[in-house]
Amino acid sequence: MHRHRDLCERAVDPLEIAAGLEAHGVTDRTAARFRHRDVFSLAEEMYARVSRDGEPAQRPAPPGRPGVRPDWAALALLPGVLCAATVIGVRLTEGQPRLAVAAAGALAVALGLRVALRRGPLSVTHYTTGATRAWTCWLIAYALLGDGLLSAGVEGGPDGPWPLATAPVLALTLACAPAAWCAHFFAVRARRRLTASRGLEEFAASVQPLLLGMFGLYLCALGGLLALCGAVLGEPAAYAGAGALGTLLLLARLLAARGFNHAPAVVLATAGAAEATSLATVFAGRLPGCAFLSAPVETVVDAWGPGAVPALVCGAATLVLLIHSTRTLTRASAHALPCGEA
Repeated sequence: MHRHRDLCERAVDPLEIAAGLEAHGVTDRTAARFRHRDVFSLAEEMYARVSRDGEPAQRPAPPGRPGVRPDWAALALLPGVLCAATVIGVRLTEGQPRLAVAAAGALAVALGLRVALRRGPLSVTHYTTGATRAWTCWLIAYALLGDGLLSAGVEGGPDGPWPLATAPVLALTLACAPAAWCAHFFAVRARRRLTASRGLEEFAASVQPLLLGMFGLYLCALGGLLALCGAVLGEPAAYAGAGALGTLLLLARLLAARGFNHAPAVVLATAGAAEATSLATVFAGRLPGCAFLSAPVETVVDAWGPGAVPALVCGAATLVLLIHSTRTLTRASAHALPCGEA
């Protein structure tokens, strides 16, 4: 009680104390030393024994089913709408007006993403470094420009403008809405499991399938959007590369929204650096005696096409973050406080 007095005094319910104790390394085995069956039981006693101006301590009732708030739910649609308008404007213009429309559209989409991600279940209350934001922008830019530039570089170019992959980028911006809705679904169900659980291991075991189900649900939604955008725009859907990038960005944002910034920052930087290196080695291989530098990337491109590079890079990064998420987002301390949508 003395060691965790500040936590007990500011806690609004025993669940917050349990999550705080877990974050400080207290386990069910530790709770057994204090003659409690688990951390939740220990937290209930600590909550009841702390002084609260004479008010009796009561265990809060399980949270109801909160509805989707219309403000952030509508804002999540904004990036996709702005990107669709930009794509239409670019396709209807030529020359200098096209460049102006593309520049204005890119700025509008960036602002729309900023607005959409400042509210709701994917909002981040902790500081995000500029490097993380820069690498995220680079990964999205590669999805738009990278495959065409890589293909042209392998063939000896580019001799002029290379084709842009607008369908994957449009699908990724449209996927902001299902990403926010899936994150809301996960947060609400996890909070409900936290209320009903009687041990840390029980809670982790119940939330892990929920996390994987949310991941699969978003992946299906993103796949459908990729297919739709590819059919409407008459472009390759880039299922592997764009799908891996979309799930990577979702997991990174989900972790950052709960204060776990280090792993997403490292993984995003590693993926971005790997894609930049793949482009650099292709052009560096043209230098005398340096053909060996481009050999690995050219082998992958010849075998599976330029889309294999982002698919392999982002796929590996997604797998790393998914494994990390199953250990981090299944902890009680990751769901102690309501998320931005609550």
